[in-house]
Amino acid sequence: MRQVSVDIGGTFTDCFLVYDDTYIEAKSLTTHHNLASGFMDALAKASAQADLDVQTVLSTVDAVRYATTLGTNALIERSGPAVGILTTAGFESTVPLMRARGYGDGLTEAQQSDLPAADRPVSLVPVTRIAGVQERVDYGGTAVLSIDEDDVRRQVRKLVDEGAQAFVVALVNAVINPAHEKEVERIILDEYPTHMLGAIPIVLSHRVTGRKGEYARTMSAVIDAYLHSQMYHGLASLEIELRRNGYTKPMLLVHNTSGMAQLNSTSSLQTIHSGPVAGLEATNYLSKTYHQPNIIATDMGGTSFDIGLVTSDGVKFYDFNPVIDRWLVSTPMTYLHTLGAGGGSIARYDRLWEAIEVGPESAGSDPGPACYGRGGRFPTTTDANLVLGYLDADNYAGGTIKLSLRRAQRAIEEHICKPTGLSLIEAAKAIKRKVDSNMANAIFKEVAVKGYNPKNFVALSYGGGGPLHACGYANTLGIQNVLIPPFSSVFSALGAGNMNQLHIHEYSLYLMVYDATTRRMLDDFQVFNDTVTELAAKGRDDLLRQGADPANIRSRVELDMRYGNQLAQIGVVSPFERLTSHRDVIELLDLFSSIYAKRYGEGSQAPEAGVRINVIRVVSYVERDKFDLQPTQAEPRPASNPARWRECHYPGIDGAVKTAVYDFADLEEGHVIEGPALIETPSTTYLAEPGWQLTIGRTGSAVLVRTI
Repeated sequence: MRQVSVDIGGTFTDCFLVYDDTYIEAKSLTTHHNLASGFMDALAKASAQADLDVQTVLSTVDAVRYATTLGTNALIERSGPAVGILTTAGFESTVPLMRARGYGDGLTEAQQSDLPAADRPVSLVPVTRIAGVQERVDYGGTAVLSIDEDDVRRQVRKLVDEGAQAFVVALVNAVINPAHEKEVERIILDEYPTHMLGAIPIVLSHRVTGRKGEYARTMSAVIDAYLHSQMYHGLASLEIELRRNGYTKPMLLVHNTSGMAQLNSTSSLQTIHSGPVAGLEATNYLSKTYHQPNIIATDMGGTSFDIGLVTSDGVKFYDFNPVIDRWLVSTPMTYLHTLGAGGGSIARYDRLWEAIEVGPESAGSDPGPACYGRGGRFPTTTDANLVLGYLDADNYAGGTIKLSLRRAQRAIEEHICKPTGLSLIEAAKAIKRKVDSNMANAIFKEVAVKGYNPKNFVALSYGGGGPLHACGYANTLGIQNVLIPPFSSVFSALGAGNMNQLHIHEYSLYLMVYDATTRRMLDDFQVFNDTVTELAAKGRDDLLRQGADPANIRSRVELDMRYGNQLAQIGVVSPFERLTSHRDVIELLDLFSSIYAKRYGEGSQAPEAGVRINVIRVVSYVERDKFDLQPTQAEPRPASNPARWRECHYPGIDGAVKTAVYDFADLEEGHVIEGPALIETPSTTYLAEPGWQLTIGRTGSAVLVRTI
C-alpha cells in the first residue's frame, strides 16, 4: 500500500504517508493564503523521512486523500460569489425569516438565552437577489401550477441585473417531485449556456439534500453555491500542483459523511468539517481492532477540540440539524461537537464575571501563541503549558518552532496576572484548569445527552495537544482509562487514509411502522422498498462513475426513527435492505426498542405513541484496505531511567514537582511509566499527571490508567 493522506487544520497541516511497510507522520504550519503550500511542505517533510523526494512519492502512490478547510475559510472570510435564489412565488421570505428564531443558530448557549439581544448574521443572499417564479407542487408531488417559462426568464434576468454570479433553485416540495427545478435549470442553461463566458453555476436544492424543510434545504443549497467557486479554484490549483509533481491519479476528498470521493463527485457542502470526521472514522476502526466497544473520541488541535462517540450498539450518530457557521442545513453529516479549546485558544480575564475564560477565539497559526514569536500578544493554552514546564522550548514540533518562554510569561502577566493579582504560575494553572474544565463539561454533555455514562467509556485522545490534556479532563469526568492512538498527532490524517469510498443518499418521508391508534403494523412495504431501491441506485451510479468495480459495491440501510411525535430521534442500522414480511417489521421494532432502551433507560420506550420512520438513508460504499493498527501484545515492564528531569507545576499541587522526561525513541512496547512524567515525541508530548500510569503500546500508542 502506498498513499498520502493530508488533513489541513486551523493551525497545522498534518500529513500521513504510507509507503509499503513504512508509516510516516509530518506536520507544517497551515498556510491560509495558499493551502497547497502547507500541503506540499508537510509532504516534503514526510518524503524526506523516507529518503525519497516528493516527485518520487507522488508518481508511485496509489492515492492522495485530502481533508480540506477551504470551505470553512470561505465562510469565515465571506469571500463567496453573489448568490441569487429562485424560489416558488410567495415563499421569497423563507430565507430572510430564518424560521423566526433562526438567527440564534450558531450562537453560544449564553447568547441563545437572550435572543432579543442577539445579532442577526449578515445574510449570504440579500432580499434583492431572491426572486419568486410562478409554479407549485403540492405535498404529494403533484404539479398544481405548471412552470411559466417566460416568467422564469424574466426572474433570471432580474437576478443577473442584481449581480448574481451563481443560482440556487429551491422550489417548494422539490424533494418529492424535482421536475420543476430541473425545468428551471434547463431554462437558465438556455439563457446562459455552459460553453459561454457568461455561464452561471446552478445548484438545485433537491440534488444537495433529500430532506423536507424548505429553509434548511434552501440554505444547504445556498452554502453549496457560495463555496463552489472558491472550492473549485482552490482544489484545481492543488490538483495542478500534484500533477506538476508527477501524480496522475484522481485526488480523493474526505466527506463529512465519513466517506470520500473523487473531486468530480464531491459537492462543496460535503467538505465542511471533513478533517475531524476523518478522525472519528479512524476511531471506529480502532474500536474494532483494540476491542474497545465504547470510546469517546477527543481531538485537540491548535484551534479546536472535537468530540465524537463510538458505541457498542454500532449506532452512527448523525447531526439531524447541523448548523454551519450561522445557518441551519439539512445535509447528512456525521455528528461531532466542536469546542473552541485548542492549543491556540486565547485566555482572557472576564471582568463582568471576575473569571478567567479560554476560547473560543484562537491565535491560529498566524500570528499564533505569544511564545511562537510571530507577533501574537495574547496568552494561549500553549503559553500556559510552556510556563508550567510541560513543553520543551527548543524541541517543539520536532524543533521546527523555537518557543520563547519570556514572551509567554509576558503575555500571561499582562493579560491575566495584572487584572487578577495571581502569580505567574497560579495564572498558568488557572488557564489549564479552565481549558480542561471546558473540555470535560462538553464531553459530559455530549455523552449524557445521548443516554450514556462517561465513566463507562474509554477516552481516545489525539491531535497535537490531546495527550497533554487527557489526564486533566479525565480527572474531572472520573474516567479511568485514556487511550492515545498510534500516530496521535496526525490521527485525523491517518483516518482519511482509512476511509471507504462512500456516498450517502437519503429521503424524508412519514412512514408509520406501528400505528398505535389502529394497533396495526406496516403491511404495505412498497414505499419502503421502492425508496431503498432508488437511493441504492443513486449511490451505485456515483461509485460506478468513479471507476469502482461493480462487484465490490456494498450498501447498508439506516433509518431515523422515533416514537410518535417525540423529539428524541435515533438512527437505526436496518438488519435488512428490504421489508418482505411482518416478521421483518417485528424485528425492526424490537431493534429500535432495544437501542432506545440502551440510550435512555429501560422503560423509557413509548410504543403507545406509535413508531415511525422519518428518514430512509442508504449508504453505498466500496471497502478499502486499512492500515495495521493492532494493539500491543508485549508484557508490561518498567521503563529505563528518564533522559532528564524537569520542574513542572500541576493544578491542585503547591510548588514545583520534579517530573521525569523521556524521549520517545528510548522507549519500547510494554514499558510502564509512573506519573508524573512527560514523554516527548517529534510531534507531540504525552503527559502522565500525578496519580496516573502510562504504558507504551505499538507504533506510538499508549494507555493511561488512573492509579488513585
